[in-house]
Amino acid sequence: MFLTGSPLHLYEETPETRRTVDFMRAVFAAGTPAFGSCAGLQVATVAAGGSVRPNARSPEAGFARRITPTEAGRTHPLLAGRPASYDAPAIHTDEVEALPPGATLLAGNRVTAVQAAEIRFEGGVFWGVQYHPEIGLDEVAGALRRQSGTLVEAGLARGDEDVEAFAGQIDAMHREPGRRDLAWRLGLDEQVTDERLRLAEIRNFIEALSRLGREGLLAVGK
Repeated sequence: MFLTGSPLHLYEETPETRRTVDFMRAVFAAGTPAFGSCAGLQVATVAAGGSVRPNARSPEAGFARRITPTEAGRTHPLLAGRPASYDAPAIHTDEVEALPPGATLLAGNRVTAVQAAEIRFEGGVFWGVQYHPEIGLDEVAGALRRQSGTLVEAGLARGDEDVEAFAGQIDAMHREPGRRDLAWRLGLDEQVTDERLRLAEIRNFIEALSRLGREGLLAVGK
């Protein structure tokens, strides 16, 4: 099961959040291996007994910078192939406040302490990241434009024109991923500009599941 972004705020008690959390608990109980990004990580966290809050420091908008694997993360198959520090597409205003009991923190950065984690609950296993390995740079640009007002309010941009200028450069990078001048201006390397490297966590999850099967995935790290 794959669960990615969502506009839901998991700390709000609404019919939508309750249904989503109940669904994730059913996934855990069924023993169905799951992967999630952004809100997916937050849903799995709450379903297993952890908590989510609005970002304590600042929204991460565009890219999560200098993500660093923990000691456990450096050997976990979810992050196989990732270097000691890397960037990834990200845009979120909520974050994991506390991982549930028995979860393993796999990566974090200066802005968001929980950037990757493994969560085990009721016989199920979930691998997740707070960032978005699954989205292209054009989707990053689109997300920035949609949330322009939020970014200005947070002080990340002085006005909509600043957001548009940033999004325009990201769009250009999407069209011409080999442009070194844009990569330099945006502060990006191949971990983001190379699609194969950007998709690392999704590929790693699928390959681990294919190679190990459900029972083998549950045994990873034990």
